[in-house]
Amino acid sequence: MAIQLDWSNEQDKFEISEEWIKLLETLLQKAAAAEGVEDGDVALTFVDNERIHELNLEYRGIDRPTDVLSFAMTESLDEEPEIIYELEEGESLDILPEMLGDIIISLERVQEQSEDYGHSFERELGFLFVHGFLHLLGYDHQDEASEAEMMGKQEAVLAEAGLVR
Repeated sequence: MAIQLDWSNEQDKFEISEEWIKLLETLLQKAAAAEGVEDGDVALTFVDNERIHELNLEYRGIDRPTDVLSFAMTESLDEEPEIIYELEEGESLDILPEMLGDIIISLERVQEQSEDYGHSFERELGFLFVHGFLHLLGYDHQDEASEAEMMGKQEAVLAEAGLVR
């Protein structure tokens, strides 16, 4: 097994390039290796500001667009969803990769923030993706120490991929 990226596009303002997907797959491999994650599945969805605003309000109670949202599958819920998978003859559940979670990125925010911060679209996209991935693994930035730890991990992965400021 290996770490795997599944992506979908739910916006129409930006065309998704093969280069972006290759970059994100590379970043996923590097971030996973740095964290000792050998296999799993990450679902990535590209959206616009309107959609991420709706999701931010629905799931976080914050009435504005954001740049990235992460929904870890390992987080406990009050009610666990029932997941049903019908096995084919001779198949075992061991063939299914562990779903680490979902990352949702607003490409409009990527564009806005790359301009605001004065770096490339790809750098901002990579930053948000690695940020989202670390959230899937349980990292957070609620205080200065945890923010510094998370930022250090993000910057190390981005530097390894050549996405420096």
